Formats: sequence, C-alpha cells, structure tokens
Amino acid sequence: MLDLLIADLATEIPGPLRLQRMVHLLARHFGCDAAGLLKLDDTVLRIVAASGLGHDTLGRHFVIADHPRLNRILSSSNLTRFEPHCGLPDPYDGLLDDKLGQPLPVHDCVGITLQAQGTPWGILTLDALRPGTFSTSMLIELKHWCLVLESAIRISELEEENRSLRLLSTLPPDYLSRHNSAAIIGNSKPLQEVIQLLDTVASSELPVLLLGETGVGKELFAQRLHQRSPRHNSPLIYVNCAALPESLAESELFGHVKGAFSGAHENRAGRFEAAQGGTLFLDEIGELSLTIQAKLLRTLQNGEIQRLGADHPIKLNVRLVAATNRDLSQQIAQGGFRADLFHRLSVFPLTIPALRERHQDILLLAGHFLEINRSRLGLRGIRLSPDAEAALLAYHWPGNVRELEHLISRATIRLLVDTPERNQIFTLSADNLNLLPSIHQPVAATSMAIDPPRQSLRQSVEQLQSQLIRQALEDTTGNWSQAARQLGIDPSNLHKLASKLGLKTRSESLSDD
Repeated sequence: MLDLLIADLATEIPGPLRLQRMVHLLARHFGCDAAGLLKLDDTVLRIVAASGLGHDTLGRHFVIADHPRLNRILSSSNLTRFEPHCGLPDPYDGLLDDKLGQPLPVHDCVGITLQAQGTPWGILTLDALRPGTFSTSMLIELKHWCLVLESAIRISELEEENRSLRLLSTLPPDYLSRHNSAAIIGNSKPLQEVIQLLDTVASSELPVLLLGETGVGKELFAQRLHQRSPRHNSPLIYVNCAALPESLAESELFGHVKGAFSGAHENRAGRFEAAQGGTLFLDEIGELSLTIQAKLLRTLQNGEIQRLGADHPIKLNVRLVAATNRDLSQQIAQGGFRADLFHRLSVFPLTIPALRERHQDILLLAGHFLEINRSRLGLRGIRLSPDAEAALLAYHWPGNVRELEHLISRATIRLLVDTPERNQIFTLSADNLNLLPSIHQPVAATSMAIDPPRQSLRQSVEQLQSQLIRQALEDTTGNWSQAARQLGIDPSNLHKLASKLGLKTRSESLSDD
C-alpha cells in the first residue's frame, strides 16, 4: 500500500486529487472509519481531504481554540492518541458518514502534526468507532506514511505555486503567503472559473463590475480582489449605494468643506478620499441617482474629486470596484442609468454564479454554516440528516448563499428550543429546515422529480439519491471516481450507497476508470 502512495508522488495529477487519494488509501489501510487532512490557516484548521466523513464536512473550518483535541495535536511534535474514554469533545462527533441518519460518536482517535519546510502545515487525523483499532505497531507505521504525505503536500504546493506564478507574476511578493481570508467556499467548476478570472484581474488597475443575484456574496469577491491586488496594504472602503439618501450622497462620496451647506460645521473627507491608495467598493451601484452618476463619471474620467463647496480638486489614486444585482442594460434602455458610466465601470464585468448553478457546493456551504452555529451556540456537534441533505439539494435557492446561511441559523435555533441540552450531537432533519422543494430544479438535476404523497419519506430520499447518482454518472460518462467528486463524497462510500440503493449488485462489476 505504501508503494501506491509513493507512486502517486510521481503521477501528474491535480494536487487536491492527489491528497484525497492518499487520505483514502490511509483510511483503508489502517482500517479506520474516518480520516481527515486539515490545513492550518491562522487560527483555524480547514479540511482539504477526507474519507468516511459526511458530505458537508469539507465545508467546515474548525477554530482551534474551540477544539481542545485539535489544539493538543498541534501542540505536540509526536503522534497524539486519545483514549476511548477521553473526556475532550471530538470535532468529528456525529460527522461520520454512516448512511443511516444516526449520529455516530468517535471512540478511538489519533492525530499527528504535518510539517512543510520546518513549520506546521496542518494535521492528519484517524478515527475509529471500535476502541483499540490502532495498535502500537500501526502507529509506528503511520509515522512512515506521514513522511510520504508531507512530500505529497510539498509537491502539490510547489505545483500550485508554479501555476500561480505563471498566471499572476505581477502580484506582490507576499501573495502566496496570503491565503483566502475572504472565505469563498466551494469546489464547483462555475465558481472556480470565476475565482480564476478574479485572481487574474486583481493584479491590474482595471475597474471591475461584479454582477449577480442578491445573496451570491459579491462583497466577498470584492474583498478577495482587493486582497490579491498590489493595493492590499491600503484600505478597502465599502459603500452601500442603496443606503445613501440622495441629499447626502454627494457629501458621503466626495466630502464637503465647512459651510458648504446647512449643518456642515467642519471639513469632512468623503469615501473616495478614505480609499486613497486602496480600493473603493460601490455596492448596489444601480441605485445611484442620475445626478450622482454624472459626478461619478466625471471623477472616473478626470481621476480627481472636488469636495462639496471646495474651490480646488483633489487628485485620486483609487481603484473602483462596483456591484449590482440589477440589469444595467435594461436600466440604460429605460433611462435610469447612464450608458457612458456603465462603459467606464464595466471594463471587466464578472458574473458571480447563482447557488443553483453551483449544485455541488450546497452541502459544503451548509457544513460551513453548521460549524459556525455550533461554535456560536456552544454545541457539541451538529449535522444534517440524509433527508435534510436531499431537501437542500432539491431547492432552487432564489436567495442564494445568504438564504442558505439564514436557513441553517434558523433551523439550529428552532432545534434548541425543543432540546435545550447542548452536550449532545444534534441532527437537523428536513422538518427542521422547513424547506419545501422548489417547483424549479437545479441545473444539475433537471431530470429529477419527487412524488412524496404516494411514498414514505425514506423512499423519497432514496429516490432522490438514486437520481443524483445516475445524473452524476451520466455527466461523467460512467466514471465512478469522477461522479463521486461531483457529488462531493468518497468513491468507496458512493459504491456502498449505490449497492444499498440497488444501482449495482456487485462492487467488482463497477469500474472506477
């Protein structure tokens, strides 16, 4: 088995896939029920590869201070083992992928810190439901595996650095050390394509217009663009144009001098001046009046502003990023937006995909919001039941990521009202979510339909799971490994689920390639 790990080091495959394969091999070789590879990112650990954990786990970021087991692993230079009756809460409690909808507590756990160039990179964890799974000889062997895993991590990071340097050679020298602090979560192809474009244009001085529906997270994309630009050490100033009263908009944006109008008792800088050297993000720019649009256009043309009531202009060094959920072309046709301003703003337009177009990211985002609520409310653990997962995947998400975030928060609080005891593993069901399937279907599931009145809830869930698997196999021309990645689950778990649903009769009858 170790030979397979070493062989992967010489194989030209994407870094994330290489790490996922290695974690899967580790879990299988050591006979554990779950394995996780977590990368250290400042004060949090985020899972980058996992085996045997629920669909939403890859979206979770674990705050180290909230998890004493993770903290202990990171604090030790040796392998750390937790006895079956250890009183410290386990971050994976209830997250093991059992397919039965039951929260499974972890009983036997080991973890070890992984190094990269002499500094902690993250940790590897192995978990088992059966006490005594990990013998002393197995733990000695695990240390040898970790050396190979550290080599794989280094190779994957070097490959990523080379790609980034080729693509973004004009960025500041510290770009590669600044990880994604604007947390945009998701692995779907539409999202990754937008992120790649965003990171490419970030190194330029071009104005960027972020387009997309309400709730897709345009502010996060503006933050990411600023962080990856040469202006990252200067301010990013946010302005919600929809919240600016027309009578005060000019003063808020451009500033004023003392006595410029009634109530102007002193000189005041506007948002443009506050953003000097940095980035100004004008959100909901379609809400600005035509009068302010004209002044904004003049600012972009001349590269200077003039405070209200002032005699002299002020030179600007500001990059402008704008965002809107409106159809500006339609507003232009109706006379509500200036065409010349639109052309100035949309030098590089970028459309953020709606959540229904990022179907495989839904459970990752749900896991992220579940972990936030678990930490905020002091819960031992919280997870989604299979029927809740099915409900989330069947919904159309008109409110996008923001709607999903609020839904998870509401459902968690409702669950606590009925069960105030927090030292247990909570499971959110479809009933807790109170989410009716949309009459619209996601792009990745246009052929799916549920007919709940004539069958039980379990039958409905299994029907939806079968349809999702069939759709993924159709999209990947029958490649089970690729289908598993599209569905966000481990390939071995996909085979088990397919067997359970009657989609195959023998595991050996299915080819992964």
